[in-house]
Amino acid sequence: MRKIDELLYEYGLSHQNETNKTIHWICVPAIFFSIVGLIFSIPSDLISNVLPFLGSFANWATITLIVVLFYYVSLSPPLALGMFFFSAICLALANFITLISPIPLWAISIFIFILAWIFQFYGHKIEGKKPSFLKDLQFLMIGPAWLMHFIYKKLGLAY
Repeated sequence: MRKIDELLYEYGLSHQNETNKTIHWICVPAIFFSIVGLIFSIPSDLISNVLPFLGSFANWATITLIVVLFYYVSLSPPLALGMFFFSAICLALANFITLISPIPLWAISIFIFILAWIFQFYGHKIEGKKPSFLKDLQFLMIGPAWLMHFIYKKLGLAY
């Protein structure tokens, strides 16, 4: 069995309850975005000077997501492609919020992060099982991939 299959199976063991799954479909992407937003908010003058061709995407979030995507590629290149597109959406949304919102992106991201984690823990209370990341921090990265693999299955794509 491939490592990605093992990780998705193990992650799925603590996500059987339909309410918990629904909460995860909302909160996992929200948490992923909030982390992107927080990292996007870190001043990045150094990066924009070194990588000016990236424009407004010359920031710490882009650099971090490149590293994260290497992790996903090591598990499953097709799944990494889906995570690339989702990451790009998160970056674009963070940039959009920065441009139009009177509320700073970091403040919006902190609010989303806290609220989403409250719901995540509530979902696990309903489930009656501890979150997977308490066993292995790697599962913080598997949550988004777990959701993406369901999208791939629905579309009939191999992951």
